Amino acid sequence: MKARTQIARLLGDVALVDISAVVGIFNAVVRVADATGIPLEDYKVPLTADLRAALGIDSYPSVSL
Repeated sequence: MKARTQIARLLGDVALVDISAVVGIFNAVVRVADATGIPLEDYKVPLTADLRAALGIDSYPSVSL
């Protein structure tokens, strides 16, 4: 069963719409931040090193840590 079907059954259609909107806006905000070159906060650099390496993010042309 798809997640959206489970959410609609458990929480209702209104909750499904709200959850979808939140997921959508977070996706958009991250894309805007990436596209504009907003730097990663200093304290997050060591905390995300392994994840960034696994995803290859540090090799993106726009990265400036």
